[in-house]
Formats: sequence, C-alpha cells, structure tokens
Amino acid sequence: MSSTALHRGSTLNRDYEQRPYWHATMPALPSRRGRQLPDVADVVVIGGGYTGINAARVLARAGAAVTVLEAEDLGFGGSTRNGGIVHPGFKWGPQELIDRYGVDSGRALFRETLDAYELVKRLIADEGIDCEFREHGYLDLAWAPSHVDDLRASVETFGRFGIDAEFVPRERLHAEIGTSFYHGGLVFPRSGLLHPGKYFAGLVAAADRAGADLHEGVRAKAVRHQADGRLVVETERGAILTKEVVVGTNGYTDGVVPSLRRRVIPIGSYIIATEPLPEELARTLSPKGRAFFDTKNFLYYWHVSEDRRMIFGGRASFLPTSVDHTAGILHRGMLEVHPQLAGYRVDYAWGGNVGFTFDRMPHVGRRDGVTYAMGCCGTGVALMTGLGTAVGEWLGGGPPPALAELSFPLVPAPYEGRPWFLPFAGEWFRLQDRLARRGGGSTPASTEREPGA
Repeated sequence: MSSTALHRGSTLNRDYEQRPYWHATMPALPSRRGRQLPDVADVVVIGGGYTGINAARVLARAGAAVTVLEAEDLGFGGSTRNGGIVHPGFKWGPQELIDRYGVDSGRALFRETLDAYELVKRLIADEGIDCEFREHGYLDLAWAPSHVDDLRASVETFGRFGIDAEFVPRERLHAEIGTSFYHGGLVFPRSGLLHPGKYFAGLVAAADRAGADLHEGVRAKAVRHQADGRLVVETERGAILTKEVVVGTNGYTDGVVPSLRRRVIPIGSYIIATEPLPEELARTLSPKGRAFFDTKNFLYYWHVSEDRRMIFGGRASFLPTSVDHTAGILHRGMLEVHPQLAGYRVDYAWGGNVGFTFDRMPHVGRRDGVTYAMGCCGTGVALMTGLGTAVGEWLGGGPPPALAELSFPLVPAPYEGRPWFLPFAGEWFRLQDRLARRGGGSTPASTEREPGA
C-alpha cells in the first residue's frame, strides 16, 4: 500500500464517481432514442432489462413483430446496476419451497432456477458474450452463531437436488475468505460472477440480431383493451396496436398496469467499487475467486472483480437516502469485514431498485392479454433471464413456467407504489440483526441471494 493510502487510513475519499462501475467499463450501446414507433406490433414489451430483452429475443427469433419500450436507456435498472453475481435460487431455500408449496411444486420451482442459471451459461456461450464469466461458486457466511446450524442443514437439502454444497466451519474459513468476521459458511458450487454491463450488451446484440424493434426514452402510459380483443399501448409519442403486452419492469414498475404497481415494492440496494487492488491482497481477500453473501437481513454481498476491485454492496438503508450516505455506510461495513482495505480508494458508488413482493417470491402470469414477470427479490441475473426467456416461449405456444401457478398477492396496506412502510420494517430488521449478532436472537439464517441492483 502506498504511503498516501496509509495516511488516508479508514476515511472514505469523496471524489468517487456516482455511477455504476459497470457503466464505465461496458461497451457503448447504439442509441435507440427518437426512432419512429410502429403503429402495429404482434407484441409490445414494456421494460428493456433482462426480462424484456430476453422475451423480445425469443419472440422475434420465432418470427413475431416485437417492439420493446424502455422509458430510460436499455438496461437502465437492475440489469446493469446489480452486483455481478449469478446463481440459482429464490429468497426461500428448496426445503422452504417444499414446505410452502408442496413437494411437486416446490421441486419444480427450485428446478426452474437451476435451469435459469444454466441458461445464462448457455447464452454466454451460444451468443459469444464476452462478460468476464467465472464459475467459482458462492460462500454464504453466518452473520450470527445462531445461523450456523441452518447453513449446515442446507448441505443435506441441496444434496437432495443433486448439488454438492459444503459446510465450512469457522476454523477453516481462512481458506475461503480473508476475514475472521463470520461464524461459518456454506459453499454452493453452481454459481458464478460476471460483468453485468457486458452481459447485458451481449443480450441486446442477440435481440437485435433476432429482429426485435428496440426503443429508448419512450414511456408507456397506459394499456387499453379494445372490443376486438386487441390492446392499445399509449405512450408519450403515440399509440401502438398489439395482440399481446409483456410487462417486465421489476423494481421500476409504475402505473402503466395499476394492479402490478400495487404488488411490487421497490427497495434500494447500493454498491461501492474500490480502485484495483494489489494482486497479493486480492488473492488474500478471495483465495478461490468466489462470490460472498452473509445471512443478516441487511445483508452484504461482495466479490473481487476480474480487474481486482472489491465490489461491495448491501441494503444499507430503507430510509430515503443518497448515494453519498450509503457509500459511507458500505465503506464502514467493508472495513468491518475486510480491515485490510483501509486506505484504498473507492472509485465508484451507485444504487438502484430491487423489486420485492409481499411473499418474497417472483411472479409470472397472463391476464387479458397482459403477461408479466417481475419481483426478483434480489435474484435477478439468472432468474429474470430465465423468466424473460420463458415468457417468450409461453407466448409462442410453449408451457407456462412453474411460477405461473402461484397467486400474486397485493401488499396488505394502502399502497400505490410509494413504500411508506419500509423505514418501519427496516428498523425491525436492523434490530433483529443486532440481536442475532449478540446471541440474543434466534433469527434463522437467510437464504436470500442479492445481486445488488
């Protein structure tokens, strides 16, 4: 470490860029702003992220006339703001899925996420996407002593799905991660890391090659039903007549379909990225190149990037906040876990929305010509790639995804897209984390996986 870095100690520098590191290092995408909208399309897709782009790719390849409407730039939301961690799974683990939905449905739901992860790998290979993909597994770390038994029990559960997970006791964690902060861990091998911006650019190129009609800076305002069964999508720049509408807006769901806005809760997630680290330090922090999570409610998620930056993210705050404020919170958290990083600069800090639902499950469905897939709850890279693809295949005559069997609950509170109740929930979760860490609580280890949108 340089003498300048030593002098700075643990103080966060304030000259970082307030934009995603992925945006700064991804290929420039051609602008799709100002392009003429069609009057008619077979399918109009609202939302130009993982869900919408993959649905459009599949439908266009099958010969449909597909128009994608993105209110900002393509990939503006979680698709290029996440933590770069790709893995199967939901908020609920496989045994919890079986307990909640029955053996057959629970197994089908979890199997669908395994298929989504394999789909990501296949798309990267088939479409020639250069996105720094590395398959080194993830390490789920016990925030509190009371979480250790749950992680240990998960090994047997995953084994029933043919996954050779491994429990790592505290005394052996040093071989997996450069910290003594946690009480044990679970290694899950079928997961990896990628550069979300480069991955998304590859998906856009694939949709382009398939013939999808992509538009940016066009906000859909409403969907109207006609007497003949067709739909009209009203935009700021005119109307499009269509047979089908796909909504894939996830953590940025607005009132274009009011019933969906009442079911999706946008929760902020934030990330910092350091300057490139010395090779020896990077290897000490992450000896096996894994992704990391911990089990608290206000979880951290992190990894060392291909160019040796620490990418460190977390929920940080449920209160209205700013990137500057959350960067400070995350920097303190990063040094708590990895004090070796004291003195190293933060080069980038950013945030974005994760789409949560009341039952903490994603949802897919079709009603009156409108098909939706949203509510990733922090598992978006693989899951929304898979669900977007599944929606395209479903509209093309294929079977519905297993998630389509689940009812999509309303938020049980007066709610129209502004989650006024989150600060209260956040303080409760924070209290539970403190109690668990001190050994005074029995909060179970979370099975949540967070991409860090």
